[in-house]
Amino acid sequence: MFLRALLGPRSACRRLSIVQTQRLYGTKIYRPDGSTTAVKEELTPLAKHIHDIIKATGPISVAKYMQLALTSPVGGYYTKGQVFGRTGDFVTSPEISQMFGEIMAVWFVLHWEMLGRPTQTALVELGPGRGTLMDDMLRAAKRFPQFSASIKGVHLVERSPELRKLQHDKLDCSWEQTSLVEDKHDSSTPKRSVSRSRGQLEVSWYDVLEEISVDSNCVPLVIAHEFFDALPIYKFEKGSDNLWHEILVDVADSDNEPAGAGGAPKFASSPQLSVADTSACHFKFVRTRNVSANAALLLRDKRFDAQFDKGDRVEVSPESARIMAQLAEWISTHQGMGLIVDYGQDWTQGDTFRGIKSHKFANPLSLPGSMDLTADVDFSYLRFAARGLAACHGPVEQGTFLHAMGIQARLQQLLQSTQDKKVQKSLVDCYKRLTDPHSMGRVYKVMAVLPESATGIPIPFTPPTKEELNKPKVEKITK
Repeated sequence: MFLRALLGPRSACRRLSIVQTQRLYGTKIYRPDGSTTAVKEELTPLAKHIHDIIKATGPISVAKYMQLALTSPVGGYYTKGQVFGRTGDFVTSPEISQMFGEIMAVWFVLHWEMLGRPTQTALVELGPGRGTLMDDMLRAAKRFPQFSASIKGVHLVERSPELRKLQHDKLDCSWEQTSLVEDKHDSSTPKRSVSRSRGQLEVSWYDVLEEISVDSNCVPLVIAHEFFDALPIYKFEKGSDNLWHEILVDVADSDNEPAGAGGAPKFASSPQLSVADTSACHFKFVRTRNVSANAALLLRDKRFDAQFDKGDRVEVSPESARIMAQLAEWISTHQGMGLIVDYGQDWTQGDTFRGIKSHKFANPLSLPGSMDLTADVDFSYLRFAARGLAACHGPVEQGTFLHAMGIQARLQQLLQSTQDKKVQKSLVDCYKRLTDPHSMGRVYKVMAVLPESATGIPIPFTPPTKEELNKPKVEKITK
């Protein structure tokens, strides 16, 4: 009945074929003349939840959409466990090769030595994924007995119950010695345990960084790998009036938009911002006609007016700034150190929000909860947030960092440890993927965070050259 009403007489319906395309793009119906029309994709429970919120309150920020799509208990992406690796939607550097985690551990060992070998340290990871990076770092730490003995605990900041369970098993924690989160909906989420293969080392989980408590004489060693890229962003566009207008997410069937003062619609359709056709989606982007409260609050800094032209877009993550400021203060207070590894640039960008599904970029508004949502990290924004609280160095490209820290020497050791040609080829391929500028070597960056009182520059970071200081820190958005 629905198809007949949509496509015409019964005789015409018999001549149509319905072709199921990729789930991401919905269903296309082919007419006799060869043209197509899109049928809306499945309205999943999470999509309906977001749809109902928008219908009740109006268009929501991109940040709110990301938060719901990634962490909602109704079916958020990170409430599921198997999202990493070749069978998931994306592969992170630690999943590619053990060399990555080993090199990160070497960096911490080196700077632990420079601190005078403190006898008490704690390893802290923000967004530990499946626990692979921490597992590799702890294994590599065993090669340095004094450093390994100084580690009094592992602290993991992770909200997802499913990922906590994966981390628990990866770190060889004992379920018999595990205390669980008090949650009537899930009685199997680990809160604290011990690693059997690492001398009963205590492992603890937290929802947020501020929950972590360490002794005053304990030095925190913090790593955040692909953590900031998944934090919610707000999107804005500079209008013809030279003012910033917010880009929001609306339901795609909201043709009758509420009117503002003088009867003019409050929202205007927004240019296509995603990597795929949105005709099958239940959601669309719209742009506020007036300056939103978020725009007035988040874009107060003069650089947003001075460095951008009409039509330019920017992405801003206040949650990233909040966590960075907190992390910077914490590191300075405890005389610790940190590494931030993520993909992004050292300037503000405007159109990097996308979905990642089955190792490919996807429409971020399609089937919320079915894919990872991400945006490039603005390292200049993180550094600005840490201003006056800690000393930030970098970022440097991941390839540069890994080479300076000795990944080629480690590769040679691993190659010499096996005669299997397939294993050797795999090792070389993984090395290239991590360091090649055309793969992960350039787009991924590394930033070091040290106490504000720290003197000297950490290895392998160097002072910026005169040319680098004069290099513009803004990428102009190409329409």
